[in-house]
Amino acid sequence: MMVFNSELAMRREPLKSSQLPMPLAMGIGSRSQRGAALVLGMIFLLVITLLAITVTGNSALQLRMAGNLRNSQQSQMSANTALRGAEWNIWRSTNVVGGQLICTDGSLSAQGCVMYNPANTSMYGPGGVVTQFREGSTWPATGIQYQGPAGTGGYTGASLNTAQLAKNPRYIIEDLGRVRPPGAGPQQESGAGTGVSGSVRVNTYRITARAAGGNDNAIRVLQSTFDAQTRN
Repeated sequence: MMVFNSELAMRREPLKSSQLPMPLAMGIGSRSQRGAALVLGMIFLLVITLLAITVTGNSALQLRMAGNLRNSQQSQMSANTALRGAEWNIWRSTNVVGGQLICTDGSLSAQGCVMYNPANTSMYGPGGVVTQFREGSTWPATGIQYQGPAGTGGYTGASLNTAQLAKNPRYIIEDLGRVRPPGAGPQQESGAGTGVSGSVRVNTYRITARAAGGNDNAIRVLQSTFDAQTRN
């Protein structure tokens, strides 16, 4: 009876893999290895995917930063070009004796010039023409559109490729009045013009240029002052 129970217990005890026949033991081991390889492969795939997403995001960010920098530089150079063009127009209008730039009071002349008068609210008030040109968030329709030295063509043509601008730059000119020597009057700058017969009267002009880059997202507003003769 005791021998029978011992044999029954031995029959109930599961066999170890080392005790199994060789083909069956090898089948169990290979199935376990295939499962571990699948898990490791999924982990590596997830890591590579995360790295690819990060690299792609960084590349897109760098492209946007480079594009913004390019637009900013284009608007800066365009505004400087308009300033130099306006200065040339002032000099060309005043480089002969008796020549002058035509400026009007209360409005822009055909040459884009207004006489400086801060009391004139239509020009210098919160919604004035000059104020909006300097500070407005929308592109102004006033002022002179600068299209190059020849006055034609401009900078928005598709043939310019990478140099193409969204808008041609614009400028306005303000006649700040006569240049006076120190202590001779409420003027911003000093000079030698005294109004004596035979002397040249010099006025100071303030130029404001507004320019865009390759798109309307980059806007630059620059100013310069320029002294030129006017009539006595």
